[in-house]
Amino acid sequence: MITRRLLLATPALVLAPAAQAAEPALDALLARHVVPHPDGVNRVRYAAWKAAPADFAALQAWIGEAAARRPSSMPRDESFAFWANLYNALTLKVVLEAYPVRSIRDIRSTGVPFDPKGWFGPWRTRLVTVEGRRLSLDDIEHEVMRPTFRDPLVHYAVNCASIGCPSLPPRGWRVATLAADLATAAAAYVNHPRGATVLPDGSLRVASLYTWFREDFGGTEAGVVAHLRRHAAPALAARLRPESRIAEDAYDWGLNDAVASIG
Repeated sequence: MITRRLLLATPALVLAPAAQAAEPALDALLARHVVPHPDGVNRVRYAAWKAAPADFAALQAWIGEAAARRPSSMPRDESFAFWANLYNALTLKVVLEAYPVRSIRDIRSTGVPFDPKGWFGPWRTRLVTVEGRRLSLDDIEHEVMRPTFRDPLVHYAVNCASIGCPSLPPRGWRVATLAADLATAAAAYVNHPRGATVLPDGSLRVASLYTWFREDFGGTEAGVVAHLRRHAAPALAARLRPESRIAEDAYDWGLNDAVASIG
């Protein structure tokens, strides 16, 4: 079990020199390879990225620099941005190494032969060592970020390389704009059809993440609806009611690939 001591924050709000130096490198990669799509879901130019060895090496170098930092000494927002950026960078690396694939779920975990979840995605593979602890993507999300920050906005910060997931932003998360950027990400997802859709009878179809992690959104169906209303734009908010019923959930595991199809 990853202890919260790994992430305890100090009150200071000063970025470490390593973070100041490393974030622009990640930003440049994301700006080059994350592109908007007319349907409102950002896509990744995986084929172009994989065909650019220097860019793949730069991603690996960024991960190595990030892993050398000490999140236990960071203030809360810096720690949040650190873990979200590391999670997203590791996910990109995993997909790029396996590409072409149609879904991240086609990539099996390694090193966990008796773990059933390992057959349906790379989330159990231990990919990085931070402060002496070897971590998988699941460790970062479910053993570090969710229990430490106790904030539903975690789900809008980490990207699972899928159409159904909140979009990967075209730059890294950063302390100075974290609150505003997370609010923007939450609103973009909630107000997109894959986040929440009001059906003709007034019930809701929602993204499956609101079902999988209901405890993070108030623990009840009413809590999920309250969360949706909090981030809904006027058009959606006008159709949401505290008593709105969730009729179904859905999630598109198709790869968030800028290429329309994979041969």
